[in-house]
Amino acid sequence: MRPTCSARCPIRRSGLPMASKRQAFLVATLMAALPATGLALPGFKDVKAAWRPSDVVVLDRLGQPLQRVRVDKTARRLDWVRIEDTSPTLRHALVLSEDKRFYEHSGVDWQGVAAAAWGNLWNTRTRGASTLTMQLAGLLDEDFKAGRDGRSVWQKVGQGWSASWLEARWSKAEILEAYLNLVSFRGELVGLGAMSAALFGKLPGGLNAEESAIAVALLRAPNAPADRVAARACRLLKEMKTALADCARVAIRARQALSRKNAPDPLAAQLAPHFALKLVARQKIAAGARVASTIDAGLQRYATATLRRHLAALAERNVQDGAAVVLDNASGDILAWIGSSGSLSAAAEVDGVTAPRQAGSTLKPFLYQLAIDGRWLTAASLLDDSPLDLQTASGLYAPQNYAKDFKGLVSVRTALASSLNVPAVRTIEIVSPMRLRDRLYELGLTSLVEDGDYYGYSLALGAADIRLIDLANAYRTLANQGLYSAMRWTWAEPRSKPIRKLDAATSFIIADILSDRTARARTFGLESALSTRYWSAVKTGTSKDMRDNWAVGFSRRHTVAVWVGNASGEPMWDVSGMHGAAPVWLALLDRLQRSAPPQPPTAPAGVTRRTVRYQDGVEAGRHEWFLAGTERELIVAERDRQANQPAGIAAPLDGSVFALDPDIPPANQRLLLRARGLNGATWRMDGKMIGRGVTLPWMPWPGRHSVELRDENGKVWDRVTFSVRGAFLKRPPGH
Repeated sequence: MRPTCSARCPIRRSGLPMASKRQAFLVATLMAALPATGLALPGFKDVKAAWRPSDVVVLDRLGQPLQRVRVDKTARRLDWVRIEDTSPTLRHALVLSEDKRFYEHSGVDWQGVAAAAWGNLWNTRTRGASTLTMQLAGLLDEDFKAGRDGRSVWQKVGQGWSASWLEARWSKAEILEAYLNLVSFRGELVGLGAMSAALFGKLPGGLNAEESAIAVALLRAPNAPADRVAARACRLLKEMKTALADCARVAIRARQALSRKNAPDPLAAQLAPHFALKLVARQKIAAGARVASTIDAGLQRYATATLRRHLAALAERNVQDGAAVVLDNASGDILAWIGSSGSLSAAAEVDGVTAPRQAGSTLKPFLYQLAIDGRWLTAASLLDDSPLDLQTASGLYAPQNYAKDFKGLVSVRTALASSLNVPAVRTIEIVSPMRLRDRLYELGLTSLVEDGDYYGYSLALGAADIRLIDLANAYRTLANQGLYSAMRWTWAEPRSKPIRKLDAATSFIIADILSDRTARARTFGLESALSTRYWSAVKTGTSKDMRDNWAVGFSRRHTVAVWVGNASGEPMWDVSGMHGAAPVWLALLDRLQRSAPPQPPTAPAGVTRRTVRYQDGVEAGRHEWFLAGTERELIVAERDRQANQPAGIAAPLDGSVFALDPDIPPANQRLLLRARGLNGATWRMDGKMIGRGVTLPWMPWPGRHSVELRDENGKVWDRVTFSVRGAFLKRPPGH
């Protein structure tokens, strides 16, 4: 029969609704009467295996934690915490506060149930009857989640069944461990690991009595004000009979903890934040994953410390920021990635490895490689380093050298190694800005989004924005004698198949020039931060107004690229690449070189070596590398830039496009074919002989054409293709 009550019944005198009185009796009766079968819950191992931190953990190449990157923004969870790694004081406080008879009951604390039911009858406050095991069941099963009015009768009965089921299959230690990892403490903090790191900045095993009491106090009211949390923590400390129950001190500690920002785990390794963010975004890695990267944690630490130490020494010269990247030449593995100077910077979040910055002189090796590859120049050719004024679309362009002086006639080797600006501009006149821009873009410098005409002659001096990571891989292509491959970020990625993008022979010659300390002595001296005890090739660069400086180079096994400047774009004070980036470059390459061969690379096929001498002693005689067929032993000291070029076609340039103007008589639009270095020149156009001589006027005809330059014996010295646009009403004779 349903229990009844008279008008004088104590239940009616309480402030509780009749349904609540009946519910209390019903829950107690059903939990005592029904068998503890419950719905099957997952096992402890399954729960632990299903746990997913909100972070991706990036590991170094040896499996050591390198960086944590938060991916899941809905909750803050760190790694699963084992019960043996938690503070004994915390476990004691938890059981004392939430479930005093935890080690005695089998899931349901019947003594607590009876006390709660009796308290409901007489409207007195008692400790709740929900055990830690029952709370865990609620965390494991969404059906037991409390609504706005609390849990229903059947939810509480289900919790009891499930708690008994758990107790029959899980150990007490497993129940405590799972509870501490799954429970929410405050705000987005889920689990003991996240709470301990975010609020106290320590591992769970290091929580003292005060911190443990504050943590447990949060379980009853996770988002309560600090004063309420502190008051409950203080009562708990007294109940624990600890000597630390100083309520004023607990209140201060609680306010400090609860006012902290929920920052990333301060205890985790934070060695490569910029690299890790790029990696996770690039590969769309899900939360909870552990990814083995190619980064060398030891080298990463060393590079970070070296960069910060050097930048601190330059602080008085208005230098805040820097970046560095290290690549393995053979595999393309990214061994180190330092995106900023950290706390030294006002913009530490900006990644200097990927931020576009002005290139300075770092593009010159690729300019000269094009000129030698096109057989317009050799490493021994002379260029005139004297004042130069060029008329451009935007006005008069007058390049200057870094040292504000001019060297006169210099060889290509000296011009590149000593980073002279005027010879570089004379060279881009030969090569054309379009060719250089297209070559750089093909090598991965994809920040060069405009065509060559947009950059103009100033592209020779690096008046374009590039990324450090792209530049590093382009230099790695030089180091690999023209073989390009993508960089590798993780061990799971297969090595990219190398693709030939540069000629092996000319790449070797450029690398040899960049390794020549004698050739760079006219600007940098014999001993500098560019000089190593082993074979290495390096180029520095400084942008306009000293806003950026660079040092990029390689040994046989590694490529190192360093940038120094200010993320804001503010100029440095008298800091060149030699003083800003080069010392860091040298320190990193020295560390990498400990187990690498010191010998220079072997010359590839197609390269020959000759002894050259210069007329009038313009430069000292030396052994020089040439492409086969371009060798010269005597270099004539003439200021004509074509005088010492190998035999070939000076005009038109390969790939040129000419447009015919219908308003100009055809006879006045002849195209002048011009040879260099070959007196007995014979010209063939589209397979047909059209004339002889060093120069030959030719009547242009629309279409794509191929012209060959041959000597008197019929040997082909050069071949170019070009296009003519437009049309004449009448086909010119001879076509």
